[in-house]
Amino acid sequence: MSTAPIPTYRDAIDALNSLQTNAAILEAVRAAGVGLNPNAISEMIDYLRRVGLEPSQLNNLNVIHITGTKGKGSTSAFTDSLLRAARPGWKTGLYTSPHLVAVRERIRINGEPLSEEEFTRYFFEVWNLLQNTKCEVVTTPFMPNYFRYLTLMAFYTFNQLKVDATILEVGIGGRSDSTNIVPKPVVTGVTALGYDHTRLLGEKLSQIANQKGGIYKARFFEGVPALTVEQPEDGILELGVCAAEQRVIRTLLHLTPPYSSYVFALQASQFTIIDTLPSTIQLGMFIGLAGAHQRSNAGLAVQLVHTFLSIMDRSYSPMSDPNTSGATSATWSGSEIKPLRSLPTSFLDGLKNAHWPGRCQTVLDPKFEATTWFLDGAHTQESLACCLEWFVSPAVGLPVSPVSDGHPLRVLIFNCTSGRSGDDFLTAILQKIEERLAMHGSLEMKEEFFAKVIFCSNVTYASGNFKGDLTSAAMFTTDNLNLKTQREIEAAWNKLVPTYSGTVHVLPSIEDAVEEVRKMPNVSVLVTGSLHLVGGVIEVAGLADRALSPKA
Repeated sequence: MSTAPIPTYRDAIDALNSLQTNAAILEAVRAAGVGLNPNAISEMIDYLRRVGLEPSQLNNLNVIHITGTKGKGSTSAFTDSLLRAARPGWKTGLYTSPHLVAVRERIRINGEPLSEEEFTRYFFEVWNLLQNTKCEVVTTPFMPNYFRYLTLMAFYTFNQLKVDATILEVGIGGRSDSTNIVPKPVVTGVTALGYDHTRLLGEKLSQIANQKGGIYKARFFEGVPALTVEQPEDGILELGVCAAEQRVIRTLLHLTPPYSSYVFALQASQFTIIDTLPSTIQLGMFIGLAGAHQRSNAGLAVQLVHTFLSIMDRSYSPMSDPNTSGATSATWSGSEIKPLRSLPTSFLDGLKNAHWPGRCQTVLDPKFEATTWFLDGAHTQESLACCLEWFVSPAVGLPVSPVSDGHPLRVLIFNCTSGRSGDDFLTAILQKIEERLAMHGSLEMKEEFFAKVIFCSNVTYASGNFKGDLTSAAMFTTDNLNLKTQREIEAAWNKLVPTYSGTVHVLPSIEDAVEEVRKMPNVSVLVTGSLHLVGGVIEVAGLADRALSPKA
C-alpha cells in the first residue's frame, strides 16, 4: 500500500499562491469603488475557530500591535530587536508583511524566519484544518485569501510554539485588518500617518487615522496603552477620538503646541505621543537602520517595549534592567506608565542590532566590486521623500565633499504598483533631490542626478516567470507584456525632465534591469518604489546572503 507523498515547501508555496486574488477581480473591485469588507473581522474569527482557536486564546500571545502608514515594519523590527535584547531568555514571535525574497520571512521566531521545514509543517496543519471544517459565518469564503491565510498561520504557529511575546504588524489600515482580532493586546502603537491605500481607507487623513486607530483596545476595566508619534493635526485629533472610545488615559511626551492644547474625554489606560528617541540618545549615535526618519520609529519602539515590560514583567526595572526567563502577568494597576527617559544598556544594544532589509539599506555587490546597491522599498510620496533624504547625502549617493572627484555614476531602478501615481512619485523624487543638492552645496542638477533610469516590471526573470515566493497574481498578464505601467512612468519622466541627457530604459523584468546595470563598470544603484521590486533585485542580483543576514 503506497503512502501519500510528504508535502514540500514548494507544495506549500503553490497552495498559498492559489489563494491570491487575480488582477481582473482586483480591478473590478477598484472600478466599483468597493471599500473595506464590513464582515472582515467576523470572517477572520470564523477562520480562527476552524483551526481550533478562540480569540481569547490570542491574548496569551502577549501582543504588541503596530500600524501606521510609514515605518510600521521598521518599528516592528526595532521592537522585536529591543525585546530580544532586553529579555534574551524569552521566545518572541514577529509577524510582518510583505516579504522580500521568501514568504517565510513574514513569520519569525527570535528574529529568524521559519525554516522551510517549519513553514511547510504549520502551513499544511492549518490547510488541513480548514479543508475539513465548514464556515459558520454566512459571508465567509471557504478558504481565506493570501494575507488572511498567512495571518491565521502566524497566530496558529505562535500558539503552537508558546511564544512569550508577539509583535504583530498590521497589513492595511487597522480597524478591519486580519490582525485585529486580538481582544486584549498588551500595548498598541501607530507610526507616522500618510496617504496610501486611499481607495480603501479614505482620501482624508482623518479617515485614514480612524482606520489606523481601530487597533486601540479596551483591556478588562481599563484600556490598553495607546502610543503614537507626532502627527499632523487632523490625524492626531482622530487618533485621540479613537483612544477615547477605548478607555484610554492620555499622557503627553515632549509635546509642542498645538498638541498640548488638545483635550479628550479619554478612556484607555494611556495615550502617549512620542516625538523622538529619549534625549540621552545623541543624534550621531548608531542605530541599526539608516535614515533620519528611523529615529521616530526607534523612539516609538523604545516606548512600546518599555510599556510592554512594565505591564508584563513585574521584575522589570529600566535602571537595573534584569533579564528574566519568561513573561508573567505583572500586577499592573492600569495607572499611567511614565515614558522612558534614559535607556538601559540592553535597549541600546537592541537599537544597534536592529536589522530590517530593503529599507534604506546599502549592499555591496558580492560579484561586481564596483557596484553598490541602495535598496529602499518606499511606496508612498512621504516614504520616497525619506528615501531620497537618505540617498542624497554625503557618503551615500553623494561624494563625501562637494569637490570630491570620481564618484560612481548613479542609476535609478523604479517601479510602482497599479493604483499608485508614477507622476506624483517621480515629482516627489525630483523635488527632494533638488532640495538635498542645495542643502549639501552641490552644483549638480536634479535633472542629471541619475546617469541612467530604468523602469521595469516586478516580474522576476527575463523568461517572464516569477520566483515561486514572489509570484503575483495581482498583475495583469497583458499589462506585463505591454509594460503599460512602465510606459506611463516613462512618459511622466519625459514630461518632468524633458532635457534629460541620460538614458531611459523600459524593461520587462527585474533580471533585465540587473543585466543593464551590469554593463556599467562603476555604479551606485538606487532601487525604490516597491518592496516587491527590491525583493526581486535581491534575488536576481545574488544579494540575499549580504542583504538578508544581520551578520553580513
